Amino acid sequence: MTSSPTAFRLAARFDEVGFSDIVNIRNRVMELRAGGASVYQFEGGEPFMNTPEFIKQGMMEALKENKTRYGPSSGIPQLREAIAEKLRSKNGIPVREQDVMILNGGMQGLFGAFQSVIDPGDEALVFSPFWTPIKDLIAGCQRRTVLVPTKAARAEGFEETLARYTTSRTKLIYFNTPQNPTGTVFTRAEAEAVARFALARDLVVIADEAYEDLVYDGEHVSIASLDGMLERTITCFTFSKSYAMTGWRLGYVAAVEPWMTGIRKAVLYSSNGVSTPTQWAGLAAFKDHSSLLQEHRDAYRQRRDLLVAGLNELNLPCVPPAGAFYAFPNVSRIDPDSRRAAEVLLERAQVATVPGSVFGPHGEGHLRFSFSTSIETIEAGLDSLRRNL
Repeated sequence: MTSSPTAFRLAARFDEVGFSDIVNIRNRVMELRAGGASVYQFEGGEPFMNTPEFIKQGMMEALKENKTRYGPSSGIPQLREAIAEKLRSKNGIPVREQDVMILNGGMQGLFGAFQSVIDPGDEALVFSPFWTPIKDLIAGCQRRTVLVPTKAARAEGFEETLARYTTSRTKLIYFNTPQNPTGTVFTRAEAEAVARFALARDLVVIADEAYEDLVYDGEHVSIASLDGMLERTITCFTFSKSYAMTGWRLGYVAAVEPWMTGIRKAVLYSSNGVSTPTQWAGLAAFKDHSSLLQEHRDAYRQRRDLLVAGLNELNLPCVPPAGAFYAFPNVSRIDPDSRRAAEVLLERAQVATVPGSVFGPHGEGHLRFSFSTSIETIEAGLDSLRRNL
Protein backbone atom coordinates (compact mmCIF):
# COMPACT_ATOMS: atom_id res chain seq x y z
CA MET A 1 0.00 0.00 0.00
CA THR A 2 1.40 3.41 -0.93
CA SER A 3 0.42 6.87 0.14
CA SER A 4 0.82 10.19 -1.56
CA PRO A 5 3.69 12.37 -0.32
CA THR A 6 2.79 14.86 2.38
CA ALA A 7 3.97 18.46 2.25
CA PHE A 8 5.22 18.76 5.81
CA ARG A 9 5.66 22.22 7.32
CA LEU A 10 8.06 23.29 10.03
CA ALA A 11 6.43 24.71 13.14
CA ALA A 12 5.54 28.37 12.55
CA ARG A 13 7.47 29.56 15.60
CA PHE A 14 10.69 28.92 13.67
CA ASP A 15 9.70 31.14 10.73
CA GLU A 16 11.57 34.17 12.12
CA VAL A 17 14.49 32.20 13.57
CA GLY A 18 17.60 32.27 11.41
CA PHE A 19 21.08 30.81 11.41
CA SER A 20 24.19 32.66 12.48
CA ASP A 21 25.80 34.95 9.89
CA ILE A 22 29.05 34.48 11.79
CA VAL A 23 28.94 30.73 11.09
CA ASN A 24 28.51 31.52 7.39
CA ILE A 25 31.57 33.79 7.52
CA ARG A 26 33.56 31.07 9.25
CA ASN A 27 32.59 28.64 6.49
CA ARG A 28 33.79 31.15 3.88
CA VAL A 29 37.14 31.42 5.65
CA MET A 30 37.45 27.62 5.69
CA GLU A 31 36.80 27.53 1.94
CA LEU A 32 39.54 30.07 1.29
CA ARG A 33 42.00 28.18 3.47
CA ALA A 34 41.11 24.91 1.77
CA GLY A 35 42.06 26.62 -1.48
CA GLY A 36 45.49 27.48 -0.12
CA ALA A 37 44.89 31.10 0.92
CA SER A 38 46.30 32.55 4.12
CA VAL A 39 43.57 34.28 6.10
CA TYR A 40 44.04 36.51 9.13
CA GLN A 41 41.08 35.64 11.30
CA PHE A 42 39.43 38.37 13.36
CA GLU A 43 35.88 37.04 13.09
CA GLY A 44 35.97 34.63 16.02
CA GLY A 45 34.30 34.89 19.39
CA GLU A 46 36.23 32.68 21.77
CA PRO A 47 39.35 33.01 23.95
CA PHE A 48 42.67 32.49 22.21
CA MET A 49 44.25 30.63 25.14
CA ASN A 50 43.70 26.99 26.11
CA THR A 51 41.67 25.87 29.09
CA PRO A 52 43.95 26.05 32.18
CA GLU A 53 45.47 22.78 33.32
CA PHE A 54 44.00 22.91 36.83
CA ILE A 55 40.50 22.90 35.32
CA LYS A 56 41.30 19.90 33.14
CA GLN A 57 42.72 18.21 36.22
CA GLY A 58 39.42 18.80 38.02
CA MET A 59 37.61 16.77 35.38
CA MET A 60 40.24 14.03 35.30
CA GLU A 61 39.98 13.59 39.05
CA ALA A 62 36.20 13.39 38.79
CA LEU A 63 36.52 10.68 36.14
CA LYS A 64 39.00 8.69 38.24
CA GLU A 65 36.61 8.90 41.17
CA ASN A 66 33.71 7.73 38.96
CA LYS A 67 31.75 10.95 39.40
CA THR A 68 29.95 10.18 36.17
CA ARG A 69 26.39 9.41 37.21
CA TYR A 70 23.31 11.59 36.95
CA GLY A 71 23.53 14.64 39.14
CA PRO A 72 20.72 16.90 40.30
CA SER A 73 19.20 18.62 37.24
CA SER A 74 19.92 22.00 38.87
CA GLY A 75 23.61 21.14 39.32
CA ILE A 76 25.83 19.54 41.92
CA PRO A 77 25.42 21.26 45.31
CA GLN A 78 29.14 21.96 45.71
CA LEU A 79 29.28 24.03 42.52
CA ARG A 80 26.03 25.84 43.19
CA GLU A 81 27.23 26.78 46.66
CA ALA A 82 30.56 28.05 45.31
CA ILE A 83 28.77 30.11 42.65
CA ALA A 84 26.33 31.58 45.17
CA GLU A 85 29.26 32.71 47.32
CA LYS A 86 30.97 34.24 44.28
CA LEU A 87 27.79 36.09 43.30
CA ARG A 88 27.38 37.51 46.80
CA SER A 89 30.99 38.55 47.32
CA LYS A 90 32.02 39.58 43.80
CA ASN A 91 28.83 40.64 42.04
CA GLY A 92 26.91 41.90 45.06
CA ILE A 93 23.87 39.78 44.16
CA PRO A 94 22.28 38.50 47.40
CA VAL A 95 21.41 34.97 46.24
CA ARG A 96 21.17 31.62 48.01
CA GLU A 97 22.26 28.25 46.64
CA GLN A 98 18.69 27.51 45.53
CA ASP A 99 18.75 30.67 43.40
CA VAL A 100 21.55 29.25 41.23
CA MET A 101 21.23 26.73 38.40
CA ILE A 102 24.02 25.13 36.35
CA LEU A 103 23.49 25.12 32.60
CA ASN A 104 24.91 23.95 29.29
CA GLY A 105 26.62 27.25 28.53
CA GLY A 106 25.28 30.77 28.80
CA MET A 107 23.00 30.22 25.81
CA GLN A 108 20.84 27.73 27.69
CA GLY A 109 20.40 30.30 30.44
CA LEU A 110 19.25 32.92 27.95
CA PHE A 111 16.93 30.42 26.27
CA GLY A 112 15.35 29.47 29.58
CA ALA A 113 15.12 33.10 30.67
CA PHE A 114 13.22 34.29 27.60
CA GLN A 115 10.98 31.21 27.69
CA SER A 116 10.16 31.91 31.35
CA VAL A 117 9.29 35.59 31.10
CA ILE A 118 7.35 36.60 28.01
CA ASP A 119 4.31 35.32 26.18
CA PRO A 120 3.46 35.47 22.46
CA GLY A 121 2.81 39.07 21.48
CA ASP A 122 5.00 40.59 24.20
CA GLU A 123 7.86 42.93 23.32
CA ALA A 124 11.45 42.95 24.55
CA LEU A 125 13.69 46.03 24.60
CA VAL A 126 17.21 45.27 23.36
CA PHE A 127 20.08 47.77 23.32
CA SER A 128 21.58 47.92 19.84
CA PRO A 129 23.99 46.96 18.30
CA PHE A 130 23.27 43.60 19.91
CA TRP A 131 24.51 40.01 19.96
CA THR A 132 22.58 38.49 17.05
CA PRO A 133 21.20 35.29 18.68
CA ILE A 134 19.12 37.42 21.06
CA LYS A 135 16.65 38.40 18.35
CA ASP A 136 16.29 34.74 17.34
CA LEU A 137 15.76 33.62 20.93
CA ILE A 138 12.95 36.16 21.21
CA ALA A 139 11.48 35.27 17.80
CA GLY A 140 11.49 31.60 18.76
CA CYS A 141 9.09 32.49 21.55
CA GLN A 142 6.85 34.30 19.03
CA ARG A 143 7.75 37.64 20.54
CA ARG A 144 8.96 40.94 19.11
CA THR A 145 12.36 42.57 19.53
CA VAL A 146 12.38 46.36 19.86
CA LEU A 147 15.84 47.85 19.29
CA VAL A 148 16.97 50.72 21.51
CA PRO A 149 20.06 52.55 20.14
CA THR A 150 22.77 52.47 22.79
CA LYS A 151 24.40 55.61 21.40
CA ALA A 152 21.19 57.61 21.78
CA ALA A 153 20.59 56.27 25.28
CA ARG A 154 24.06 57.35 26.40
CA ALA A 155 23.70 60.78 24.80
CA GLU A 156 20.09 61.58 25.68
CA GLY A 157 19.48 59.60 28.86
CA PHE A 158 18.51 55.97 29.38
CA GLU A 159 15.11 56.53 30.95
CA GLU A 160 14.06 59.04 28.29
CA THR A 161 15.26 56.83 25.45
CA LEU A 162 13.72 53.64 26.82
CA ALA A 163 10.40 55.47 27.28
CA ARG A 164 10.29 56.28 23.55
CA TYR A 165 10.43 52.60 22.63
CA THR A 166 8.13 51.24 25.33
CA THR A 167 4.52 50.24 24.66
CA SER A 168 1.77 48.52 26.61
CA ARG A 169 3.17 45.21 25.31
CA THR A 170 6.71 45.73 26.63
CA LYS A 171 7.63 43.00 29.12
CA LEU A 172 11.40 43.01 29.56
CA ILE A 173 14.76 44.65 28.95
CA TYR A 174 17.79 42.68 27.74
CA PHE A 175 20.82 44.21 29.46
CA ASN A 176 24.24 43.06 28.20
CA THR A 177 27.42 44.46 29.76
CA PRO A 178 30.17 44.36 28.61
CA GLN A 179 28.46 44.41 25.23
CA ASN A 180 29.08 42.22 22.22
CA PRO A 181 29.91 43.58 19.59
CA THR A 182 30.95 47.07 20.73
CA GLY A 183 32.75 46.36 24.00
CA THR A 184 30.60 49.00 25.74
CA VAL A 185 30.61 48.74 29.53
CA PHE A 186 27.58 50.38 31.08
CA THR A 187 28.48 52.58 34.04
CA ARG A 188 26.93 52.24 37.49
CA ALA A 189 24.87 55.38 36.82
CA GLU A 190 23.60 53.92 33.56
CA ALA A 191 22.70 50.61 35.21
CA GLU A 192 20.88 52.53 37.93
CA ALA A 193 18.91 54.45 35.29
CA VAL A 194 17.85 51.21 33.60
CA ALA A 195 16.90 49.78 36.99
CA ARG A 196 14.78 52.83 37.82
CA PHE A 197 12.98 52.48 34.51
CA ALA A 198 12.36 48.75 35.03
CA LEU A 199 10.97 49.41 38.50
CA ALA A 200 8.78 52.28 37.36
CA ARG A 201 7.33 50.31 34.42
CA ASP A 202 7.28 46.93 36.25
CA LEU A 203 9.56 45.27 33.70
CA VAL A 204 11.77 42.20 34.01
CA VAL A 205 15.49 42.41 33.13
CA ILE A 206 17.46 39.60 31.52
CA ALA A 207 21.10 40.40 32.23
CA ASP A 208 23.84 38.85 30.09
CA GLU A 209 27.20 39.06 31.87
CA ALA A 210 29.26 36.68 29.73
CA TYR A 211 32.21 39.10 29.63
CA GLU A 212 32.08 40.20 33.29
CA ASP A 213 35.77 39.43 33.88
CA LEU A 214 36.98 41.26 30.76
CA VAL A 215 36.65 44.92 31.77
CA TYR A 216 39.61 47.22 31.06
CA ASP A 217 38.12 50.64 31.76
CA GLY A 218 35.52 51.29 34.44
CA GLU A 219 33.82 48.63 36.56
CA HIS A 220 31.45 45.77 35.98
CA VAL A 221 28.08 46.33 37.66
CA SER A 222 25.57 43.50 38.00
CA ILE A 223 22.16 45.13 37.68
CA ALA A 224 20.63 42.47 39.97
CA SER A 225 22.76 43.88 42.81
CA LEU A 226 20.88 47.21 42.75
CA ASP A 227 18.02 47.95 45.13
CA GLY A 228 14.77 46.28 44.15
CA MET A 229 16.25 44.41 41.18
CA LEU A 230 16.90 40.88 42.48
CA GLU A 231 13.25 39.88 42.21
CA ARG A 232 12.88 41.11 38.62
CA THR A 233 16.28 40.12 37.15
CA ILE A 234 17.51 36.87 35.62
CA THR A 235 21.31 37.02 35.31
CA CYS A 236 23.09 34.69 32.88
CA PHE A 237 26.77 33.79 33.16
CA THR A 238 29.21 31.48 31.40
CA PHE A 239 32.55 29.87 32.10
CA SER A 240 33.44 30.20 28.40
CA LYS A 241 35.03 33.64 28.29
CA SER A 242 36.53 33.96 31.78
CA TYR A 243 38.12 30.52 31.88
CA ALA A 244 38.60 29.70 28.17
CA MET A 245 36.05 26.88 28.42
CA THR A 246 33.97 27.44 25.27
CA GLY A 247 33.85 23.78 24.27
CA TRP A 248 32.97 22.60 27.76
CA ARG A 249 29.48 24.16 27.48
CA LEU A 250 29.18 25.27 31.08
CA GLY A 251 27.25 28.25 32.41
CA TYR A 252 24.91 29.25 35.19
CA VAL A 253 21.97 31.49 35.95
CA ALA A 254 20.94 33.43 39.05
CA ALA A 255 17.26 34.13 39.65
CA VAL A 256 14.53 33.84 42.27
CA GLU A 257 10.98 32.57 41.91
CA PRO A 258 8.93 32.42 39.81
CA TRP A 259 11.67 32.61 37.19
CA MET A 260 13.72 29.74 38.56
CA THR A 261 10.80 27.33 38.17
CA GLY A 262 10.52 28.23 34.49
CA ILE A 263 14.25 27.81 33.89
CA ARG A 264 14.27 24.47 35.71
CA LYS A 265 11.47 23.22 33.46
CA ALA A 266 13.26 24.46 30.32
CA VAL A 267 16.39 22.53 31.35
CA LEU A 268 14.58 19.45 32.65
CA TYR A 269 12.79 18.87 29.36
CA SER A 270 15.72 19.68 27.08
CA SER A 271 19.03 18.43 28.47
CA ASN A 272 17.94 17.31 31.97
CA GLY A 273 21.09 18.83 33.39
CA VAL A 274 24.78 19.26 32.71
CA SER A 275 27.56 16.68 32.33
CA THR A 276 28.58 15.74 35.88
CA PRO A 277 32.38 15.59 35.28
CA THR A 278 32.19 18.99 33.57
CA GLN A 279 30.65 20.48 36.69
CA TRP A 280 33.53 19.24 38.81
CA ALA A 281 35.89 20.96 36.37
CA GLY A 282 33.86 24.12 36.90
CA LEU A 283 34.25 23.77 40.65
CA ALA A 284 38.01 23.57 40.18
CA ALA A 285 37.87 26.88 38.30
CA PHE A 286 36.06 28.57 41.18
CA LYS A 287 38.31 27.12 43.87
CA ASP A 288 41.58 28.19 42.26
CA HIS A 289 43.12 31.28 43.86
CA SER A 290 45.65 32.09 41.16
CA SER A 291 45.92 35.39 39.30
CA LEU A 292 44.46 33.74 36.19
CA LEU A 293 41.68 36.27 35.53
CA GLN A 294 44.03 39.24 35.88
CA GLU A 295 46.57 37.58 33.58
CA HIS A 296 43.85 37.07 30.97
CA ARG A 297 42.73 40.71 31.24
CA ASP A 298 46.32 41.92 30.82
CA ALA A 299 46.80 39.75 27.73
CA TYR A 300 43.59 41.04 26.16
CA ARG A 301 44.38 44.67 27.02
CA GLN A 302 47.74 44.34 25.23
CA ARG A 303 45.99 43.00 22.14
CA ARG A 304 43.25 45.61 22.31
CA ASP A 305 45.71 48.49 22.40
CA LEU A 306 47.74 47.06 19.52
CA LEU A 307 44.71 46.50 17.28
CA VAL A 308 42.95 49.79 18.06
CA ALA A 309 46.12 51.81 17.45
CA GLY A 310 46.60 50.08 14.10
CA LEU A 311 43.00 50.62 13.00
CA ASN A 312 43.12 54.31 13.85
CA GLU A 313 46.41 54.63 11.98
CA LEU A 314 44.63 53.17 8.94
CA ASN A 315 41.95 55.86 9.27
CA LEU A 316 39.39 53.34 10.46
CA PRO A 317 38.18 55.28 13.52
CA CYS A 318 37.92 53.06 16.55
CA VAL A 319 37.21 53.94 20.18
CA PRO A 320 39.04 51.56 22.56
CA PRO A 321 36.43 49.10 23.83
CA ALA A 322 36.04 49.21 27.61
CA GLY A 323 35.33 45.48 27.83
CA ALA A 324 34.93 42.12 26.04
CA PHE A 325 37.42 41.33 23.25
CA TYR A 326 36.03 43.09 20.20
CA ALA A 327 36.91 46.30 18.39
CA PHE A 328 34.16 47.96 16.34
CA PRO A 329 35.74 50.49 13.96
CA ASN A 330 33.89 52.71 11.52
CA VAL A 331 34.75 51.45 8.02
CA SER A 332 32.45 53.67 5.97
CA ARG A 333 35.43 55.13 4.10
CA ILE A 334 35.90 51.68 2.57
CA ASP A 335 32.20 51.14 1.94
CA PRO A 336 29.12 52.31 3.87
CA ASP A 337 27.66 48.82 3.39
CA SER A 338 29.44 46.76 6.04
CA ARG A 339 28.92 43.50 4.17
CA ARG A 340 30.71 44.91 1.13
CA ALA A 341 33.40 46.40 3.38
CA ALA A 342 33.99 43.00 4.98
CA GLU A 343 34.25 41.41 1.55
CA VAL A 344 36.82 44.04 0.49
CA LEU A 345 38.99 43.26 3.51
CA LEU A 346 38.71 39.54 2.92
CA GLU A 347 39.38 39.64 -0.82
CA ARG A 348 42.14 42.27 -0.86
CA ALA A 349 43.91 41.71 2.45
CA GLN A 350 42.74 38.23 3.51
CA VAL A 351 41.44 39.75 6.76
CA ALA A 352 38.26 38.10 8.04
CA THR A 353 35.84 40.25 10.07
CA VAL A 354 32.12 40.38 10.83
CA PRO A 355 29.88 43.02 9.16
CA GLY A 356 28.35 45.42 11.65
CA SER A 357 24.92 45.05 10.07
CA VAL A 358 24.84 41.49 11.42
CA PHE A 359 24.37 43.10 14.84
CA GLY A 360 21.40 45.20 13.78
CA PRO A 361 20.90 48.42 11.83
CA HIS A 362 22.78 50.46 14.43
CA GLY A 363 25.92 48.46 13.61
CA GLU A 364 25.93 49.40 9.93
CA GLY A 365 29.10 51.14 8.73
CA HIS A 366 31.23 49.16 11.19
CA LEU A 367 33.08 45.85 11.28
CA ARG A 368 33.69 43.66 14.31
CA PHE A 369 37.32 42.65 14.84
CA SER A 370 38.05 40.14 17.58
CA PHE A 371 41.40 40.75 19.29
CA SER A 372 41.19 37.35 20.96
CA THR A 373 44.02 36.03 18.84
CA SER A 374 47.80 35.98 18.82
CA ILE A 375 49.92 39.14 18.74
CA GLU A 376 51.46 37.79 15.54
CA THR A 377 48.06 37.54 13.85
CA ILE A 378 47.15 41.10 14.83
CA GLU A 379 50.46 42.47 13.55
CA ALA A 380 50.30 40.46 10.31
CA GLY A 381 46.66 41.39 9.72
CA LEU A 382 47.33 45.09 10.23
CA ASP A 383 50.35 44.91 7.92
CA SER A 384 48.22 43.25 5.23
CA LEU A 385 45.61 46.01 5.58
CA ARG A 386 48.31 48.69 5.21
CA ARG A 387 49.62 47.09 2.04
CA ASN A 388 46.33 46.22 0.40
CA LEU A 389 43.72 48.84 1.24
